[in-house]
Amino acid sequence: MDYGADGADQTGEPVMLALGEDYSELRESVRKICEKYPGIYWRNLEDAQAYPTEFVDELTKGGFLASLIPEEYGGSGLPLRAAAVILEEINASGCTASQGHAQMYIMGTLLRHGSAEQKQRYLPGIASGDLRLQAFGVTEPTSGSDTTKLKTRAVRAGNGDHYLVTGQKVWTSRARHSDLMLLLARTTPIEEVKRRTDGLSVFLVDLRESLGNGIEIRPIAAMINHNTTEVFFDNLKVPAENLIGEEGRGFRYILDGMNAERILVAQECIGDGRWLLKKGIDYANERVVFDRPIGQNQGVQFPLARAYAELEAAEMICRRAAALFDAGKECGADANMAKLLASEATWHAAEATMQTLGGFAYAREYDVERKWRECRLYQTAPISTNLILAYIGQHVLRMPRSY
Repeated sequence: MDYGADGADQTGEPVMLALGEDYSELRESVRKICEKYPGIYWRNLEDAQAYPTEFVDELTKGGFLASLIPEEYGGSGLPLRAAAVILEEINASGCTASQGHAQMYIMGTLLRHGSAEQKQRYLPGIASGDLRLQAFGVTEPTSGSDTTKLKTRAVRAGNGDHYLVTGQKVWTSRARHSDLMLLLARTTPIEEVKRRTDGLSVFLVDLRESLGNGIEIRPIAAMINHNTTEVFFDNLKVPAENLIGEEGRGFRYILDGMNAERILVAQECIGDGRWLLKKGIDYANERVVFDRPIGQNQGVQFPLARAYAELEAAEMICRRAAALFDAGKECGADANMAKLLASEATWHAAEATMQTLGGFAYAREYDVERKWRECRLYQTAPISTNLILAYIGQHVLRMPRSY
């Protein structure tokens, strides 16, 4: 079914939107794969701090992770809304989409800003699964969300045919399970640029050639099993032909992809929220205490009902953001609001379900505590709630910059 709605861009001009399909057949195909990977599969991975290789491989072979790659490069050429549905359905089935979602939004930088030669060289391999593009090297220990102050440097060397990269990245998920990394580094010192956002460049780094030759990857033990790492660069040699777009314009290229990232992650949140809510509702209807189902009690029923309403509202913003993105219109405000509202709605669903199941929520076999831990991350990454509020205050409400 198609949905329509009136939206407004950041200038206040009205925009008519068709909010896209629900992709019922695509959802069913994703569900059939996810049925093969029940909760015990994910719990065992956590015990071993392992990567869901089999699961990601099956999604790749089915073409799901190549949904946004144009058909001419071996992908499906689907809109962002379809990719969002795939990720939502993975999480709504009890699986974890974040272990393989990066390829969807990372490759957009290559697709939109790479040269014809780069796209022909890499995109078919990414689409087929012969090349894994899952690592995104942006965040650093000392700069965090202040990306313009990152310290990783890329200096042109030799006869100008390569760069030497030195620095460190952190929270670089899946780096040990990726063939390629999209890397943001400073090519012009911040003291020499007019704007802090200038002088940053994007590179496609071949991790297969670089490990032990200028790159070291160390795992980070974390609350959730996202296979996250810190990456060290020591005079890593990167061919100049691996520079994406123009030198010094990388920050703009990365921002372009971040809107897609926020929309996709927001829809993942919706999937988690729906999985959690179903767990809570089923338990509330089945669990009998004092000769009545606990779902009859308003103290149990109302938090679940409120979480449902919040998830439904958040999804409409997610759909509107995807529609704006697919129409090539300004979508920064909607992408950020989608991420904010979806993360909070999902967290409320998680809290309501934890309370509903009581002590059983802490038992690993129910998987509620795993999803509860996973969905808490959404309020911190890939952008924190406070930074979204700052963005809305400054760029939508036209208030003074708060930081």
